[in-house]
Amino acid sequence: MTVTQSSLHPRATELVDEFTQWRHHLHAHPETAFEEKLTSAFIAQKLQSFGLDVKTGIARTGVVATLHGKKGSGKRIGLRADMDALDIHETTNLPYASKHPGKMHACGHDGHMTMLLGAAKILAENPDFTGTVDFIFQPAEENEGGGREMVEECLFDSHPADAVYGMHNWPGRDVGTMAMKPGPMMASYDIFEIIVDGRGCHAAMPHLGRDPITAAGQVLLALQTITARNVNPLQSAVISPTQIFAGDTWNVIPDTATIRGTVRTFAPDIQDLVEDRLKTVADATAKAFDCTARVMYQRRYPATINSEAETAIAFAAASRVVGADQIDQNPEPSMASEDFAFMLNAKPGSYVWLGNGPTDGNCLLHNAAYDFNDAAIPYGVSYWISLVEECLSA
Repeated sequence: MTVTQSSLHPRATELVDEFTQWRHHLHAHPETAFEEKLTSAFIAQKLQSFGLDVKTGIARTGVVATLHGKKGSGKRIGLRADMDALDIHETTNLPYASKHPGKMHACGHDGHMTMLLGAAKILAENPDFTGTVDFIFQPAEENEGGGREMVEECLFDSHPADAVYGMHNWPGRDVGTMAMKPGPMMASYDIFEIIVDGRGCHAAMPHLGRDPITAAGQVLLALQTITARNVNPLQSAVISPTQIFAGDTWNVIPDTATIRGTVRTFAPDIQDLVEDRLKTVADATAKAFDCTARVMYQRRYPATINSEAETAIAFAAASRVVGADQIDQNPEPSMASEDFAFMLNAKPGSYVWLGNGPTDGNCLLHNAAYDFNDAAIPYGVSYWISLVEECLSA
């Protein structure tokens, strides 16, 4: 897409240098799941300086700040940003590169926090709306389900939002563009472990044992028949074995072999089907080689499903910022996952993508050379402000 016209909030452009400094500070001090103590303290201090009512310690390190509109009571919405970094050693060599070895903001959560903080600051200066906004800073999005923990700790009882909204930067989409649609945006995220049990023996005498490595190899191949022959071709499912290991030395057939991986789907019935077939296929294939299979299957994140009415509101808000012609209204859903899904399971809402620019220099999510594009900051700040105006104008 080519940006034709935008309407950034004037304060978002005036304060962009300050916001960029915040982002660089957060980038230099990454913390991983449920360890975001410095991050949480930085966010809470900023929010308190804006005059907001701030609560900390939700889901251990989460922060929620509340702003009431000056036009009285009305609807209540939640705006969410994720806080955690990844276990990646940064290779950018930037002046503000990670000061915590082996940890890095490689998914842009530093930018997400900055944009929501920026919107909170500007909205607090003149809360010219009817209703209430909760600014939700969520820990542990990467793998550990901080969104689930916030919901389970009754986030929406203490902060009873009518709707909740999220946003993620998206490399490969131009700065000044956005993408959204009702329905699936991100896939569910399940993990599995298959332990194939055989009987160890001398590698020169395989007939005396039961080789779990051979059996595991066949299980590995058979897993791919689930998506090829059990899932409707018009539906989506991805089974990705990501680890396989067995044995400790050259001349011993081991007792066990282990396969681990992930499953991604969009529909609950397909998720059920894949889990059932994975267990059956692993068990039956192992038995064919006179071995047995123990299967652990864990559902980590549900699919991220946008509600129709809230996505229409998000589209109207985004149109005021980037222009309707700069919004992809039918993006291809991502097979990656997002624990904002737990909030969307609890409340209606919408999750959108914000253009982060080209992927030159390996500027890809979860890449050691990634860096959030500061040029996107005023667009994200302006979108949040526009969304509040769109939701709470009456």
